[in-house]
Amino acid sequence: MATPRPEFVSFLSDYGLADEFVGVCKSVILSIAPHLQIIDVSHNIPAHDVRAGALTLVRAAQYLPVGIILAVVDPGVGTDRRAIAVETESCILIGPDNGILAPAVAILGGALSAVSLTNPDYLLDSAGPTFAGRDVFAPAAGFIASGIALGDLGESIDPASLTPGMLPIADTDGDEIRAEIWWIDSFGNAQINIGPESLEERGLVVGDQIEVKIRDNVGMLRWVHTYADAKPSEFALVVDSYGLCSLVLDRRSAAVEHDLRIGTEVRISTPPASVVGVGQRTSREPVVTEVSITRPIGESE
Repeated sequence: MATPRPEFVSFLSDYGLADEFVGVCKSVILSIAPHLQIIDVSHNIPAHDVRAGALTLVRAAQYLPVGIILAVVDPGVGTDRRAIAVETESCILIGPDNGILAPAVAILGGALSAVSLTNPDYLLDSAGPTFAGRDVFAPAAGFIASGIALGDLGESIDPASLTPGMLPIADTDGDEIRAEIWWIDSFGNAQINIGPESLEERGLVVGDQIEVKIRDNVGMLRWVHTYADAKPSEFALVVDSYGLCSLVLDRRSAAVEHDLRIGTEVRISTPPASVVGVGQRTSREPVVTEVSITRPIGESE
């Protein structure tokens, strides 16, 4: 039975919208596969910020339609970094081999196969090497959508050889959690890299007060169910729509009013009476985890 041709390309980049880059990439894709619909995931990733691109993509990936995902945040453009396409059960992901794809590939079930985009028959001629989005990645999306086999675009590569995503993990030290702000959304809510289970295992529940230290500032905030449960001007913590904890204000920007930035360390302390078994806990030395894009051992391909 023939595999249905993709109908959607979901496109993420750090190109912004001031220049022609996004429009040109879309035009290249549609000139090859005019039947496609293109979804703009985001083009406002901070310039060259691969980690921000990877985090945005992994938040979105599970909600994107079956088809092609194109992600271009490529500070190494023109170097020997590989241009790749990675096949998963539901999508083919296209982008630079710099870690931007790895978390999304992992959340989509792992890589079935991967190729390096090197076949000149499926690349655009270019006067220079600095616009791979137009010359390499967009054509690959169009040709795959028009029925060209993945293996025709270049040589097969071992998915285990691809660059993993490097994401910071929270560290514990006795009754203190050392977390980090991963993302600040356009409303000024600051997502940190812990889930509610890190609080619950210390005996905390919604409604409890939590001590938080950000830089040299120490204060108490309350764990609330949703934004509107916070009092006016009350610094609070919610579990956001992605299942992670966020520092928030109701209808105001927590980031602006508390000078929060991506990468800022957040130390969370719980009252001793709420902590069970802290003496048996050990701090975790690694502060960064690799996100592999290979399939878990034992899963069939």
